[in-house]
Amino acid sequence: MRNAPTILHLDMDAFFAAAEQAAKPSLRGKPVVVGGLGPRGVVATASYEARRFGVHSAMPMAQARRLAPNAAYLVPRFSLYRSVSEQVMGLLGRLSPLVEPLSLDEAFVDLEAGGAAHDTPSARATGERLRAEIRAVTGLTGSVGLAGSKMLAKIASEQAKPDGLVLIDPGTERELLGPMPVRILPGVGPATGDHLRRAGMTTVADLAEAGEDELVRLLGRAHGASLFRMALGHDDRPVVAERDAKSVSVEDTFDVDLHDRVRVRIEVERLAERCVQRLRASGHSGRTIVLKVRRYDFSTLTRSETLRGPTDDPAVVREAAGRLLEAVDTTGGVRLLGVGVTGLADYTQEDLFAQAAAEAAAGPAVPDGQRPAPVGGPEAETHETENSEPGGLQEPAQRRWAAGQDVRHARYGSGWVQGSGVGRVTVRFEEPWSPPGRVRTFRVDDEDLEAADPLPLVAPTPPPKAAPVPAGSPPALQARSAAPAAEPGAGLSDEPEPGAGPAEPGAGPPAAPGAVALGVPGAGLLADEPEARPAAEPGAGLLDEPEADPGVGPGVGPADVPETACAAEPGTASRAVALGVPEAGAAAEPGTGVLDEPEAGPPAEPGVGLSGKPGAGAVVGPGDGMSGGAGVEGEAGPPELRRAEPGPTPGVTGTPGAAGAPGPPGEGAGAGEGSGGPRCGRAVRA
Repeated sequence: MRNAPTILHLDMDAFFAAAEQAAKPSLRGKPVVVGGLGPRGVVATASYEARRFGVHSAMPMAQARRLAPNAAYLVPRFSLYRSVSEQVMGLLGRLSPLVEPLSLDEAFVDLEAGGAAHDTPSARATGERLRAEIRAVTGLTGSVGLAGSKMLAKIASEQAKPDGLVLIDPGTERELLGPMPVRILPGVGPATGDHLRRAGMTTVADLAEAGEDELVRLLGRAHGASLFRMALGHDDRPVVAERDAKSVSVEDTFDVDLHDRVRVRIEVERLAERCVQRLRASGHSGRTIVLKVRRYDFSTLTRSETLRGPTDDPAVVREAAGRLLEAVDTTGGVRLLGVGVTGLADYTQEDLFAQAAAEAAAGPAVPDGQRPAPVGGPEAETHETENSEPGGLQEPAQRRWAAGQDVRHARYGSGWVQGSGVGRVTVRFEEPWSPPGRVRTFRVDDEDLEAADPLPLVAPTPPPKAAPVPAGSPPALQARSAAPAAEPGAGLSDEPEPGAGPAEPGAGPPAAPGAVALGVPGAGLLADEPEARPAAEPGAGLLDEPEADPGVGPGVGPADVPETACAAEPGTASRAVALGVPEAGAAAEPGTGVLDEPEAGPPAEPGVGLSGKPGAGAVVGPGDGMSGGAGVEGEAGPPELRRAEPGPTPGVTGTPGAAGAPGPPGEGAGAGEGSGGPRCGRAVRA
């Protein structure tokens, strides 16, 4: 026991389910269950929303579906969980060199060994900082327990769930442990708990009062003495950075009991191959081969065979597991099989006799064309399905979509499988940092749909900003670097920006009386700078020399006559001028300006126009074609034409203004000719 709470225990909150909720925005705040989805599957993790319905880990999946029928049931994605676990363990490794991982989501840390904490305040500050770093790096939450021993630190983290921190001060152990049930202590499982309950001991205080002798009499010397010390709050176990593996094993539970003896033998050989793969990946070899068989009545049999030396040869392990299977009766059916290797070592002593026996039993090599069919039928050689003849009804393995699997579509992007069946697969397209996405259904053999790797739970950092433009750069480059970021589809300068294009028809609102259309997405015109615009007289074009008018703001047309201007449609190149007669103006078609009759003109090229004397121009809004800044000089028509009454015949057109001297390309286009009637006309075309 330590005098300061410098042992930290971290336990991630509902790790598998929380990672799935972080990766799938549509599942956040909803019950999620992760585990085997078959009829004999088991719950691996349930979210806190699912636990309200009584679902918990190690529960049969069928029972979980009855308790929470509307929950999301997903298969585990261990590649995602391992990547997140590596990030968390990396944060722990920065605190201390003594980190003892217990699983993917749980570990002990000796803070004193790394100098991260030496008393209660520093330990609490370190724990809070760790929780904040885990949330920032992974987007998940973890519970932290701090105490003077590993046992108390783990108890503290259980009390801190979810997303909390509990610190147990040294000297308060017995007061804290007394009212807790005996199952809270390490090493007390269901069987030991029932044994103590029958003896009248249900709390930790009962164990302390019973004494060491009574516990030794009930549980044996080793277990009884250890349990008595823990009941008093004593735990001297150190934090061990590396724990040696004691065994390597794999096992499978089958949806339907296996009755065929040949099929059972094939499954045992397949498990032996997988076990050797894991054994070699860990850099070990083993001497004792273990076979586990769970029969139809849930009775479990274990058989083992010890070799003369350690090995990692798949043939040796496979033959040993086959010999062990011969001694087991499987006539009633088998629901679970497992193969393991114990007695691990870091070296390999090949069993030459076993290898020679295996080669002799295999016999001489037979050409592929003369090889006999397998005894167990087509399903006996599942590892050779790639070379089998086409035409089978079995769906390829890569086209079997499991619920929760990551996929990517060539058109819709990244998503995950919500479910599949009857030749269809339903996919929700969303990313961890996006809002809940849409659901689409495809055929299971859709060529555009493919399996994908999991996305990170936290959005990637944006790219760094571009370097500033040197002072001696061309003016156009300096102006472009100083311009604000353009909205999608908006051109802000003379040259067309990437992604610029026409807005949807009708997206822009009609202009208010006496005003020009504002620069909203899809509208016609946008004021370039917040400076006063000249008030145009009714029927006049853009003036040669703008005069100050205090009553006119940016983008506002003439205010002397309250008249409705032409509503600017996408691609409009001229500025609508209010007319003298109180009659609603016609909606300007793309390329139309202010003339007697609305006439469609070709769309202007983006950013190219006539150049003249600097006058009041129109700046391009999102979806527009041209940028203003220089206008065509025009004269106002005679007064009798400016106030012409509407009639069945078109009004007389005012004298067009003369074009100014050519300017540099891309200066923009001025707005059109004079107006002699109350209707919209044609604009000057770029």
